Amino acid sequence: MILSLLLALPLAGVLVIALLRKESTTAIKVTGLVFSILAFAVSVWVFLRFDGANPGMQFVEKFSWIPSLDVSYHLGIDGISLLLVVLTTFLTPIALLASWDSITQRLKGFVALMLLLEVGTLGVFLALDLFLFYLFWEFMLIPMYFIIGIWGGAERVYAAVKFFLFTIVGSLLMLVAIIWLGAYAARTAGGFTTDLMKLYTIAPTIPMAVQSWMFLAFTLSFAIKIPIFPLHTWLPDAHVQAPTAGSVILAGVLLKMGTYGLIRFSLPLFPAATFAYLPYLAGLGVIGIIYGALVSMVQPDLKKLVAYSSVSHLGFVVLGIFALTEEGMQGSVIQMINHGLSTGALFLLVGMIYDRRHTRMIKDFGGLARVMPVFATFFMIVALSSAGLPGLNGFVGEFLILVGSFKSDYLASPWFAIFGTSGVIFAAVYLLWSYQRVFFGTVENPENQKLQDLSKREWAVLIPVVVFIVWIGFYPSTFLSKSAATSKHLIEQIEASRRGQQRPVGDLSQPASETVVR
Repeated sequence: MILSLLLALPLAGVLVIALLRKESTTAIKVTGLVFSILAFAVSVWVFLRFDGANPGMQFVEKFSWIPSLDVSYHLGIDGISLLLVVLTTFLTPIALLASWDSITQRLKGFVALMLLLEVGTLGVFLALDLFLFYLFWEFMLIPMYFIIGIWGGAERVYAAVKFFLFTIVGSLLMLVAIIWLGAYAARTAGGFTTDLMKLYTIAPTIPMAVQSWMFLAFTLSFAIKIPIFPLHTWLPDAHVQAPTAGSVILAGVLLKMGTYGLIRFSLPLFPAATFAYLPYLAGLGVIGIIYGALVSMVQPDLKKLVAYSSVSHLGFVVLGIFALTEEGMQGSVIQMINHGLSTGALFLLVGMIYDRRHTRMIKDFGGLARVMPVFATFFMIVALSSAGLPGLNGFVGEFLILVGSFKSDYLASPWFAIFGTSGVIFAAVYLLWSYQRVFFGTVENPENQKLQDLSKREWAVLIPVVVFIVWIGFYPSTFLSKSAATSKHLIEQIEASRRGQQRPVGDLSQPASETVVR
């Protein structure tokens, strides 16, 4: 029941906060922080106990929920979802600690919604039943909508509504495909089901004409969440208007729900359609890499610059996924983690300078390295990690993705990797150019002359993130070893399905290491 405990801890924190008086601000903050740290501790225990050599689902829990439709409370974790779960539980207390002094209005609601957002996000990564997955997917929208709409910037309502509408449209298409899948199972396998492990063996047999529509419905929903160009227009508004904590979780975790959905659902459920649309989606990934980087170069607002950089970096993830090689898949998985750390840290740093100056415009700064040397040092480390400097985390993911896409037999052209490589160069340009304008030169604006350097709390926020940035850069096998077997099996499964020799995954649904409760 360890995975249920992961979901229960932040939910218990919400219940405790509901009992506290709204005037007890310190108690509310501490409660949110403690329960989020406890969830992180449990995820670390799961990480340490996880068998990286087993490609199947582990720590599985299954309870019958709606027997007539074969809908279950079904949770499990593999090497891919494991890393995303740990990332979620790691960033949530970081985001809460970063908001310690900046959120003063409606604090009780803010902390409760952050914990509910953690519940919804964890549920997405743990659910092995499509009905349960859809509930968590939709539930996640509610706290994020209110976090942006209540505690965001001047145009927060517009950004929140735009975020909600974009996501809900894609979600409804996915719901249609889920029902369609269940109905197909009822006709061919004797009963309606939303059990993902059963659908893994049923869905690839769907005729190509129907499979294409289901694939497009799922993939469009995930593409909006990533977001893939040209479905990205909601992202800059949401990021710029969201409070710092909201931006950290939105960039660090929520965007990964889209790429995770491609890996968990679109590819293994619809392998024939995957191969049919593979070059187009990889092409959109490359376009996103270049477009996001070029638009980042011309942004006058630091936060909007970081927001558009997410379009570029997640384009790498999409390219690696549809390369359908072990290197590409492993690179995409670790790059999801890298982006969560590096971009999350950039939003934290932008939030810290905004709290001091109440502006994010690059032209309002200059020479900050003289006034805030520690802040400048942290910013440089994180910017270089985002740019893919060897020795830091970003290099590992981008290198594996480019190698995997270059050697891919399915992309059938090295130009995907060649054009994708340009994104690394452009990232160095917009990150280093913005750094030069903000931190070097003379302090011309008198309001910047008396800025305080990082506080102890801000040190505590940034140091854990930088530790993981360096750790992954120098020793990525700590994390890659957990996902290697899962990534390899996924590629083999899709290739076997293409040859008409599908390797059943039902035999992996109950490996010896798991416990199933019915």
